[in-house]
Amino acid sequence: VQLQASGGGLVQPGGSLRLSCAASGFTVDSKTIAWFRQAPGKEREGVSAIHASEGEKYYADSEKGRFAISRDIAKNMVNLQMNSLKPEDTAVYYCAAGPAEPWILGPDTWNRFQEYDLWGQGTQVTVSS
Repeated sequence: VQLQASGGGLVQPGGSLRLSCAASGFTVDSKTIAWFRQAPGKEREGVSAIHASEGEKYYADSEKGRFAISRDIAKNMVNLQMNSLKPEDTAVYYCAAGPAEPWILGPDTWNRFQEYDLWGQGTQVTVSS
């Protein structure tokens, strides 16, 4: 059972990147899958999540309209399309899997990283000119 994150890199401000999180040992529609990020000297923060069964999507306020999370059940992957990237988006991005129960991870609690029990290895995103 594991998650494998990929797709990070160096991009100029205003550019785009697509992160992918490949799951093995379980199906991505059986768990809530989220993206978190952590910049040097800062706390880990939730970026976006997609709920297990209904596929409801959640975003941090600063990412709404710029980032889009999606799920490819056939490939057992969750993707994060990031557009209009800013230097402050620079961080290591992690995907994580957590409980499917909406009372544990729901609209107001999806970004509680303590509730996620499986983490990928992280992928570096650097936004710089």
